[in-house]
Amino acid sequence: MFRIPTLLLLIVLFTSVDAQDTEYKTLSNIPYYPEEVRSQDNYICERCMLDIYYPVNKKDFTTIVWFHGGGLTGGNKELPDALKDKGLCIVGVNYRLAPGVKAPAYIEDAAAAVAWVFKNIRQYGGDTSQIFVSGHSAGGYLAMMIGLDKQYLAVHNIDANSIAGLIPFSGQAVTHFTIRKENGIDDKQPVVDKYAPLFHVRADAPPMLLITGDRELELLGRYEENAYLARMMKVAGHQQTRLLELDGYGHDMVYPAFPLLLNEIMRLSKSN
Repeated sequence: MFRIPTLLLLIVLFTSVDAQDTEYKTLSNIPYYPEEVRSQDNYICERCMLDIYYPVNKKDFTTIVWFHGGGLTGGNKELPDALKDKGLCIVGVNYRLAPGVKAPAYIEDAAAAVAWVFKNIRQYGGDTSQIFVSGHSAGGYLAMMIGLDKQYLAVHNIDANSIAGLIPFSGQAVTHFTIRKENGIDDKQPVVDKYAPLFHVRADAPPMLLITGDRELELLGRYEENAYLARMMKVAGHQQTRLLELDGYGHDMVYPAFPLLLNEIMRLSKSN
């Protein structure tokens, strides 16, 4: 586990040799469920869309699937500006929200979106071996759940181990507080059940970089949850779990975390 002083972020850089010469295109509101599923559920039609921002004159590019935060009850898909113009593809995903649905609907949506990327990114020029999954808060939770609990992607005939890396920002490692609320459990009462990333620690998971805000400023016990997850992943035999803590930042730690996300992608891409 490492604490990252704010000033140190200034030297964490991600460079792309051809980024300045690369042209990009954005496509919006692409359904990621097939029509036979969408035709049976109006809420899926409304929410289960993604946007894609990709380099049009580059082949075999890396893709970041980004899940928005909002406590599983709010928020909308986004293509973060900090990830643009880096020679990468960004996929911003909407998913169904509580109380309109209950667990595991939003986790299933996250898996369906990632499966869409695996099955379709080649036609845009992407490399399926370089698909990373990230997101903030609830989005980080979803990234961890579909990356650690293999059943969700298996429904789509995708092996979760095909993900190049999981890089959640301040995600819940215990059962998400919205799911606890659905079951009448207070958000200060931690639970580890099938809806907790901690429940699914395993040695063969994709590489995972956990990033949180300062332990004294974070929401609830978010740093400690991630620290426990990192420890148990290592106990389980996983060799590529790391935890970074951003000194001086609370739960709203997204902006300073983006350079760390890009740096991790560059590191893992070089190691392949």
